[in-house]
Amino acid sequence: MKKWQKRLLWFVGVLVTLILVGLFYIKTITYTPTTAALEASQEATDENGILFFKGDQEKPALIFYQGALVENTSYSIWAEKVADAGFSVYLVKQPLNLAVLGQNKAEKIIQSNHLTNYVIGGHSLGGVMASRFAVENKSHDGLKGVFFLASYPDEKGSLANFKGPVLSLTGSEDGVLNWQAYDQSKKYLPKQTVFHEIKGGNHAGFGSYGEQKGDKPAQINNDKQQEEIADQLIDWLKTIK
Repeated sequence: MKKWQKRLLWFVGVLVTLILVGLFYIKTITYTPTTAALEASQEATDENGILFFKGDQEKPALIFYQGALVENTSYSIWAEKVADAGFSVYLVKQPLNLAVLGQNKAEKIIQSNHLTNYVIGGHSLGGVMASRFAVENKSHDGLKGVFFLASYPDEKGSLANFKGPVLSLTGSEDGVLNWQAYDQSKKYLPKQTVFHEIKGGNHAGFGSYGEQKGDKPAQINNDKQQEEIADQLIDWLKTIK
């Protein structure tokens, strides 16, 4: 074997090893759903990793992008409640649980299910990427609204000229959200944006996956925060014509 071939094999071997180590590390730091979230997810249909909670086809469907390194199943509790109120929910499964790797994942859901009436949003990083998708597809007749859970749009996802309804939910005890960036991002939101703060809620409480690094302790239990998230989403969805 020639010297360059040996070097190439060595390089490939090192690269593969680094990738495997990286994947293992990501797996170890990924937040997994609580037992309650797993139980709620049993009400959904698993469509290649996408959890579909069926509601009324005549009402707006909700497409959701998970927070960074949080399994989508972790959002099943409020998703089930929203679906019970008649609004279908799609909890998207992102590559490596990172929405930044799957900004356009919603497109396949929209096309395969022939959605003509939907809203899109996400938690934390998921909300950022959902807003970017919304901007690129704002001319789509089916897009009716955008929502953020402990999240906000950046310049690439600016909704300043968006005509549809927008909802922004935050928790008063959120220790992960960059509050300065959140305040600055309001220039990228339209004047009709509805803001609501969940008193006592924290960042991890927008899902159900236990404590999150850097977060503050919630002053309400997860059941309470899940209920309020669902109530706020349902009330907002009811305003969409």
